[in-house]
Amino acid sequence: MFTASTLSGGKPEQYAQLLDQARGLLDGERDPIANAANLSALVNQALPQLNWVGFYFYDGAELVVGPFQGLPACVRIPLDKGVCGAAASSRQTQRVADVHDFPGHIACDAASRSEVVVPLFKGERLIGVFDLDSPVPNRFDADDQAGLEALAQVYLESLA
Repeated sequence: MFTASTLSGGKPEQYAQLLDQARGLLDGERDPIANAANLSALVNQALPQLNWVGFYFYDGAELVVGPFQGLPACVRIPLDKGVCGAAASSRQTQRVADVHDFPGHIACDAASRSEVVVPLFKGERLIGVFDLDSPVPNRFDADDQAGLEALAQVYLESLA
């Protein structure tokens, strides 16, 4: 059962609380678009200093924007471009302290300064990426990465 509550404690405790909320929110729902939309909204409301939270889904050729919270976004991202493309092609979370220093960064929102992108794989199959941007340089640390990877796993588990 989903219950929204204000997060408290240190970052690991806050992510544990957010994880519980996400599990409740996605429990019993198998629609990938509905779950991506609700998870984007939940994370956007719960975490500070974000200007974009959302999903890009792999269509067999490139990443295509899915549900998100924030300003309008780039619609299509090739797998060899930007932080999202790097996460999808490397199968590794990309945590970038300053996107202006990232080779091939795609500036969908000029206000974004730091970014974390978690690749979404179901077995060997690329589903897409979970992407968060912040207007604050070096906004994301190892605790954020671990927490966001856990949230991405809850999303993947919700898929039919």
